[in-house]
Amino acid sequence: MQAIIITLAIVLALTGCLKKQEAAPVAKAPEAIQVKVQQAVSKTLDKSIGVTGTLEADETVNLSFEIQGRISSFKVDFGQLVKKGDVIAELDRREYEWQLERAKANVGQLAARLGMKTPEESYPTSTAAMRQAQANYDDAKSKYESAAKLVQSGDISKERATELGKTLQARQAVIDAARDEMNGLIAQLRAQKADLEIATKRLGDTVIRAPFDGGISAKLISPGQYIKDNTPVATLVKTSPLRLRVEVPENYSAQIGQGSVVSFTTDAAPGKEFQAVIQKLNPTFDARNRTLLAESKIAISDSRLRPGSFVQVKLVTRKSDAIVMVPRNAVYSVAGLNKVFVIRNGKAVEVRITPGAEVEGWTEAPAGAIQAGEPIAVSNLLSLVNGVAVKTL
Repeated sequence: MQAIIITLAIVLALTGCLKKQEAAPVAKAPEAIQVKVQQAVSKTLDKSIGVTGTLEADETVNLSFEIQGRISSFKVDFGQLVKKGDVIAELDRREYEWQLERAKANVGQLAARLGMKTPEESYPTSTAAMRQAQANYDDAKSKYESAAKLVQSGDISKERATELGKTLQARQAVIDAARDEMNGLIAQLRAQKADLEIATKRLGDTVIRAPFDGGISAKLISPGQYIKDNTPVATLVKTSPLRLRVEVPENYSAQIGQGSVVSFTTDAAPGKEFQAVIQKLNPTFDARNRTLLAESKIAISDSRLRPGSFVQVKLVTRKSDAIVMVPRNAVYSVAGLNKVFVIRNGKAVEVRITPGAEVEGWTEAPAGAIQAGEPIAVSNLLSLVNGVAVKTL
C-alpha cells in the first residue's frame, strides 16, 4: 500500500512539472528601432586647416619732437582720425625764431664783408682789399722793373733797385693775405649758411604733422609741459591697409606660398568671412613653436576690423578633393568621441569620425569609412548601439 502511494506522488509531481513547462511564455525577438535616415553625399571641396592669426596696423609710429621745448598746443585727442599733414602738436616758437634771426644776421654780415649784395649771390673771386693790394703790387712791379733797367745804365744804384724789389715782395704778400682773408670769410659764410639752415629746420621742428593717414591710439603729453628732444608725445597707427599675420604649422608650410588665398573670420564680425592673398613669407621658422609667419595686406573698409584683432584663418592645403560627407545632425558625441550610425543590412553600424570640414550642415567623414549614398541615421541616436536592428522610416 505504501509503494502505491509513493508511485502516485511521483506521477502527480511529474504532471505538475509538465503543466508548468507548458505555461512558460516563449521569449520574443527585440523589436527593430525605428529611425529616420539621410544618405551620405560626395562633395568636391578644398582641403583646408584652421590656424590662428592677428590683424596688425600697416604702420605704427611714436611721434616726437626733434628739439626740446614747452608744448604750446596739442591739436588732437585719443581715438581721433587724422590726415597726412595735419598738425598734431606745437612747441613754443619764440626761442627758435630768435635763433633764426641771429643766424640770418650772421650770414648777412659775412656777405657784406665779402662785398656781396645778397647772401644768395655766387661767392666772389676777389675783394676790395685784394683789388687794392693788387694795384699796389702792380705799381711796385713797374717801379722795380724800371729800376732794374736803370741799374745797368748806372742811372740808379743797386741798393735802390734792391729796395724796390723788397717792396714788390711785400706787396705780393699783402695780396696773398687778402686772398686768404677772402677764402676764410667764404668758409665762415658757408658755415653760417649751414647754421641758418639748421635754425630754419629747428623752427619748422616746433610743429609735428601726421606722416600718414591714421588714428591716434595714445596721447602722451599735455599743453604747458616741457619736454626733452625725442620724447614721445602721441602714437599714430595706420589702419588701412591692415596686415594679416598667420602662423602656419611647419608640416603645412609647403602648401602655402606667395599668392595663396586664405579666408578668415573674427568675433568682431560674426557670420562674415573675409578673403586675403599671402604676399610675404618669413624666410625662417619660429624656433619656439615651429611655425612659419605669413603676411598679407588687406584693404577692407570695414570698421569692425581693427589692429590687434584675433582671427581664425582657413588655409587651403589641397585643391578640389572629393570627400564623403554626412549630415551634421547625424553626429552623436559622447565622452569626447564623435560617431555616426550607418544602416547596413537592417542594422546600425557605428563609425567613429574626427572633426573635419563642415559645409552648410554637412561634416566630413573619414576616408573609406562610409560610401556616398549609404543611409545614415539622423533620429533616435540615443537608442542606437553597434549592431542593433533598425527599421528606417
